[in-house]
Amino acid sequence: MMSPTQWDLPPELCCRPMAFVALTGLDVVYNAVHRAIWDAFCANRRADRVPISFKVLPGDHEYPKCRTKRTSYEWYIPKGILKTGWMNKHLNLVPALVVLFYELDWDDAQWKEKQSECATKVEIVRTSLQGRNTKVAVVLIQKKTPLPPGEDVVASERAAALCNACDLSGKSLFVLPHTDHLVGYIIRLENAFYEHAQTYYYTEIRRVKSHKEFLNKTTHQLLFVRHQFKIGFFSELKQDTQNALKYYRTAYGLVHELRVHETNMLEIKTMAGFINYKICRLCFQHNTPLDAIAQFRKHIDLCKKKIGSAELAFEHTAWMSKQFQSFGDLFDEAIKLGLTAIQTQNPGFYYQQAAYYAQERKQQAGQLCSHEPSVAYPAPDPLETTAGALDFYGQRSWRQGHQSIDPPDAEKEKLGILALQMKEKDIPHSELIIALLSNAVAQFKKYKCPRMKSHLMVQMGEEYYHAKDYTKALKLLDYVMCDYRTERWWTLLTSILCTALKCSYLMGLIKDYITYAMELVGRASTLRTEQKSRIEKNLIKVLMNEVPEPEPDCDPASVKAAQALWNDRVSLAGNNDFTVDMQEYVPFVQCKAKFLSPSFHVDDPVQLHVYLKADCPHSLRFSKLCVSLSNQEYNQYCLVEEPCKSKDILEPSTQENMCLVPGKTRKYCFKFVAKTEDVGKKIEITGVHLMLGSESGRCVYLNWRGGGGDAGSSQEAVQASRSFKRRGRAPEQHVDWDMVTIQASTMVISRVPRISVQLRHEPPALNNEMYCMALTIQSQEDTVARDVKLTAGLKPGQDANLTQTTHVTLNGSEVCDDSHPALLTDLPIGDLQPGEKIEKLLYVRSVSTGSRIFLFHVAYTMSTTVEGKEITCKCHKDETVTIETVIPFEVTTRFVSKKFENLDRVFVDIPFLLMTDILSASPWPLHLDTSRLDLAPTMAAIDQLQSQLEEEVLQTGECASECFCLKCPPVANGSSTVASGQYIISWKRKSTFAATPMINTVVTLPHVIVETIPLYVHADLPSFGRVRESLPVRYRIENRTALVQDVEMSVEPSDAFMFSGLKQVRMRILPGAEQEMLYNFYPLMAGYQSLPLLSVTLLRFPNVPPQLLQRFLPSRIFVKPQGRAGDASIAAA
Repeated sequence: MMSPTQWDLPPELCCRPMAFVALTGLDVVYNAVHRAIWDAFCANRRADRVPISFKVLPGDHEYPKCRTKRTSYEWYIPKGILKTGWMNKHLNLVPALVVLFYELDWDDAQWKEKQSECATKVEIVRTSLQGRNTKVAVVLIQKKTPLPPGEDVVASERAAALCNACDLSGKSLFVLPHTDHLVGYIIRLENAFYEHAQTYYYTEIRRVKSHKEFLNKTTHQLLFVRHQFKIGFFSELKQDTQNALKYYRTAYGLVHELRVHETNMLEIKTMAGFINYKICRLCFQHNTPLDAIAQFRKHIDLCKKKIGSAELAFEHTAWMSKQFQSFGDLFDEAIKLGLTAIQTQNPGFYYQQAAYYAQERKQQAGQLCSHEPSVAYPAPDPLETTAGALDFYGQRSWRQGHQSIDPPDAEKEKLGILALQMKEKDIPHSELIIALLSNAVAQFKKYKCPRMKSHLMVQMGEEYYHAKDYTKALKLLDYVMCDYRTERWWTLLTSILCTALKCSYLMGLIKDYITYAMELVGRASTLRTEQKSRIEKNLIKVLMNEVPEPEPDCDPASVKAAQALWNDRVSLAGNNDFTVDMQEYVPFVQCKAKFLSPSFHVDDPVQLHVYLKADCPHSLRFSKLCVSLSNQEYNQYCLVEEPCKSKDILEPSTQENMCLVPGKTRKYCFKFVAKTEDVGKKIEITGVHLMLGSESGRCVYLNWRGGGGDAGSSQEAVQASRSFKRRGRAPEQHVDWDMVTIQASTMVISRVPRISVQLRHEPPALNNEMYCMALTIQSQEDTVARDVKLTAGLKPGQDANLTQTTHVTLNGSEVCDDSHPALLTDLPIGDLQPGEKIEKLLYVRSVSTGSRIFLFHVAYTMSTTVEGKEITCKCHKDETVTIETVIPFEVTTRFVSKKFENLDRVFVDIPFLLMTDILSASPWPLHLDTSRLDLAPTMAAIDQLQSQLEEEVLQTGECASECFCLKCPPVANGSSTVASGQYIISWKRKSTFAATPMINTVVTLPHVIVETIPLYVHADLPSFGRVRESLPVRYRIENRTALVQDVEMSVEPSDAFMFSGLKQVRMRILPGAEQEMLYNFYPLMAGYQSLPLLSVTLLRFPNVPPQLLQRFLPSRIFVKPQGRAGDASIAAA
């Protein structure tokens, strides 16, 4: 019997061939040991185990009988290429090896009897395999673990005896101990079985090959193909896939060398398909996908024109469809096993082609199988066979084995074709097509091919439509329409919409019908005008709550059911309001809404225009137009509403305002006054709503989100902007639709302030000073500016550090501290009369340098009239100024000795000097009022401290210096670092702009290291000397310790002086006492001369070097030249 799956490949062809091994002697139902052995063979087989197919058979199982071997092919004419049962026979019926399991231990008490029983069972198996080359093996199931080979003499003897009794070789006898390591023993057994099976299939291959010498190419062409296929199949069973592929390729070439005629074409195509499948499968298995694709393309090219009987053309397209589907399955299976596919070469293309041939098959079946109802199915059934199945693949059941060019019986041939045609009529073609398309869609989705996916989904939708599954058809078509709208495929969209409209009509879906009809009569539709007119009239009927006319080319039975559905819908009183969101479609009415400006002052009316344009064939009236705004209180001002009679929908009305003329743009203007509380807020168009129909019929609300536009608007706007320069200017009264842009939001801003804010100041500001800014506010309003308030100071939103280091005040008499804010808010000014002026002084103290932005915000209220309505407006004006703060001066301090040498440390009670330098960095003159020194307790002044900078003025770049003589009192320990104190400068900017207070800048003096010295030496000598005149010098040595000091003194000679006095002396100085040494120096040369060097060594303090004490003594003196007679008068003067 033919079946709907007659073109499916047989399962024995599609499976992976594995060696067949039969197991006998196992009772897997009642014997637990045998069951465990069987489970070990077949359960949880991993991929690394040998490929064997096991089957448990009884010991007396009847295997297929072996035909008598043919000794000559001289008069033999084959009846077909491949028998239908041959592959199954060698996969599941004829084993390569029969294994007899027998429970027998080597030390069994009944050894002889059991040996005979085992031999008998082996003989029974051999008898049932008479004529086959199948191997036989025996496995002894034993309870004990065997000893290593050679150690058990009894086992060796009895094994030899058993082999003799059973006529077995030693390699065919195995022992299986039933122990904990059963699986390990089973795997070793499997490997041995696999070797026996390999030998069997090798023998079979040689046997088939041996037939070749008896064949001739005249009458045995079919046998050449058969034998090559069999060798390839046995090679696969042997797991020799490389040789299998070689033999299959040879068989494929031979099958296309056969003489082709109409009676054997199906058989040739069938076998070609089988062999092609094997070749492609092995190519994918060998990871050579390009070879598989090349083979398949070659296969299709060779077979696509072998159509056969014209009356059975649908068979060829069915076979072609199956070829593509099978290759797609192979490709997909290879991908799941790790093959990488690409976007341009994936299984989806083969499933798509399979679906194409399935559609061709459906079309051909519709043409060839349309018999009159009077034609009955032939009896007896020509498709029945006596055996229930065909003998050879691809042959006709009514003429099996017939290889002649002409059919044996023309009448039987005619009845057979009729039976096939009538069977084909019952095939569910749409289901087959949809399944293939679904597979293709899944593949294209996986490989990111959106357009291919959409294209095939359209075909699926159309197939569902033809299968009368309108719900699924509409779901698929609706899904892909979004893509076609976005990409502007108007012709394709129109075709899909027509099918969708038919589905919605046949299902009685009112909303969907209205939606699709609105698109089909709109600008995106490519239908002819008369078709659009028909659809528009149907749409009007639906809006009038009437039944629309049926869509053309619909199934009559479905139309009749649909009309009943529509009648039920019309009779229902409720549920007659529908809302359609226009953004998702390209409808027949276009809408754009715009505010005339991105912002409106609160004292100006907000103006809004709505533009509508109809693209349908006839004029259309609407019942209501309203605009929804984000503040719903304004919606009442944006409404056009007028009751509309249902009969006037299509007719030109006298009320032109409610009528949309095709191709013309109509503008609707709205205006309202914004509320003062909406100042600073955005007003947005949330939607535009157009109502078609009437309360008495059916209402449809067309909703545009935001300012309008639909699925086709964005691309049209781009095209319009590109062509703007090429177009001429439109007349004033004409609205160019493409030039209208959507402005869906506007901002309500405060009234323009009529007030002036002026600022005077002298930048930059100086660090820590009270910087003055004069603010002048003058009203230019025609009425009183009430409740004027000032906010002044640092603009918010800047660095937080600036906020903490900036202080603002209106009081300039004193320096503001950290408690003052950075921003003064809402300072009341009062009312300002028209033209009135007021001035405020703002003082800013910046503690840190850097750039700051200052804000001056003046706010006030006033009353005004807008569109006859009095409103109170809040106005404000902001002025900002950026001011840089710089340092006014730089202060440097240093400690020096009385000789003005820099000191890194000082000594107790020894005077030193503190030098301060003030360098002006201000672009403005600085007035230094005074300065003072606040000394730390660890520092004392020698003279009275008095400022040397009082009332000084420093210009830019000038420097002022001071000098103070200080000393350090004794410290607790010998050496420490002590604080010096603070240097305070009182200053301000010298300016006539405004009086500002003095600023005190505190400079912390550096710490200094203080050390105690045991001996102090200082010298008393005149300020200068004269050549060859005596120069008296007195050295005072003071002991500052509580110990008696032994001091050694010496005077080193100098080239510039002679001297009198002790050149070297050693003395003892009591604690706190002082010793004087007198010398007369006699200068020999004029100019700055080095004095003779006094070296003092402390014997008790060897760590005090003489150079340390020499620092306290003068090292040079100026010597004048010898005087002349006039010198006395000069000296007197």
